Amino acid sequence: MIPSFVSPLRRARFQVPAPIMLLIGMFTLHTGSALAVTAFAHASPATVTWLRLTWAAVLLLALGGRSLWRAVRASTRRELGAVVILGTASAGMMLFYSEATARIELGAATSIEFLGTLVVAVAAMRRRRELVWIAAAVVGVMCLTRPWQGNLDLTGVGFALAGAVCVVVYIVLTQRVGAGFGAVHGLALTMTVGSLVSAPFGAPAAFAAPDIDLILFTLVIALLFPMVPFLLEMVALQRMGRTAYSTFSSLEPAVSLVMGLVVIGQAPVSVQVVGMALVVVAGVGAARGDRRDRPAAPDPVSVLRRRAEEAVAAGPAGVGTGTSVEEPVGAGEAARAA
Repeated sequence: MIPSFVSPLRRARFQVPAPIMLLIGMFTLHTGSALAVTAFAHASPATVTWLRLTWAAVLLLALGGRSLWRAVRASTRRELGAVVILGTASAGMMLFYSEATARIELGAATSIEFLGTLVVAVAAMRRRRELVWIAAAVVGVMCLTRPWQGNLDLTGVGFALAGAVCVVVYIVLTQRVGAGFGAVHGLALTMTVGSLVSAPFGAPAAFAAPDIDLILFTLVIALLFPMVPFLLEMVALQRMGRTAYSTFSSLEPAVSLVMGLVVIGQAPVSVQVVGMALVVVAGVGAARGDRRDRPAAPDPVSVLRRRAEEAVAAGPAGVGTGTSVEEPVGAGEAARAA
């Protein structure tokens, strides 16, 4: 099953434009997120999230195969430590996001979490005038959550903000993990750690009252998010510049709003549409403000060639020193790296 899935994906790398792949991944991701909300009526957000992470880990471990274990044996303690921290941040992202979407609308939760991405993007540019994009996004989030109505779920907002903090950690560590592992290997290890970290919160209820329908449903959700989006994104990252990638990624909150409407009927009012527009504009503005249009992720072949050249240049003394080139693992991002 896994090889039959990967083969079309490899062909799609050359046949489907990278922006289209990225958009398909976004819509798939937020379809999965919206469907997860419907599962909260049958199990807690933590249980649903743990099942999704576990399914994703199992599928990605199978996809990694024997080469994954060789990569683990060859890695250093520092690289494994980075994987543990990144996996913990990933689990936090998904747990907090699920708890948020159980309490507030999907578009609002996504926009609040998107603030983490925006903060990293603006901080990387180190220009004070870029703070206007964070201000615009904050105003947009205010329009989405409408605190002036007095019925704002502060717990849901708090969970979404906690998710935004996890996004910052996730972005910072993504390239570090990518320096020691390939995209699929990095994702497999990250999801495995995420499953283990989230197990105390979600596993007890799943084992106490096993629900076969729920277990199979979360398998479908896991394919929609994180499996398929992350793999599509992994391929798209090899063919897009960072500015183009970040610009398209800025559409994610709007996609979330649309899927919340289509899948679970969360219809936005006018002020929320305005707020979403502000968040998207802020993301696009921050992306276009980065004039360094570097590749979002280096091509794996060029990375291997560069490593070989460095090993040759270093001579016998450099062999086996563990020289590596930073390579984003591609999941949330470089996934969300603007």
